[in-house]
Amino acid sequence: MTDIAFHFNAADKLAYGCRLLRKIYLSGAKVAVTAEPAMLARLDELLWTFSAADFVPHCTAAASPATLALTPVVLAASPAGYAQQGILVNLGHALPAGFEGFERLIEVVSLLPEDAQAGRSRWKHYAARGYTLKRHDLAQRAAGAP
Repeated sequence: MTDIAFHFNAADKLAYGCRLLRKIYLSGAKVAVTAEPAMLARLDELLWTFSAADFVPHCTAAASPATLALTPVVLAASPAGYAQQGILVNLGHALPAGFEGFERLIEVVSLLPEDAQAGRSRWKHYAARGYTLKRHDLAQRAAGAP
């Protein structure tokens, strides 16, 4: 069964996503990222510029099969075909298609009311199906709470 963690209260969802993807990449894991196409396009741009000291190798789902096989971070509006990546990060509002095929799912939820509501709906969906859910409150972490 997929391990599911919610990282909620992200002040800047895309900036947090970049830092999270850097951490996953540096751990040696492979990850697929899903969201609405416009958000994925912004994430693609940010991954090139968010840090002067770090590079996170990534590509979009439109890349060649050879590139997809070699790239640790794949940006895909429909992640169902990328379970071999192992980890799925959802930056979008919708329930990610095919999440069940991944070892881990990380849901990133911002402070925006509509995003928080969509996150609560996804939480309820997973809980109703028996998934064990982990909570990571990013606001508490930023405030220095243990």
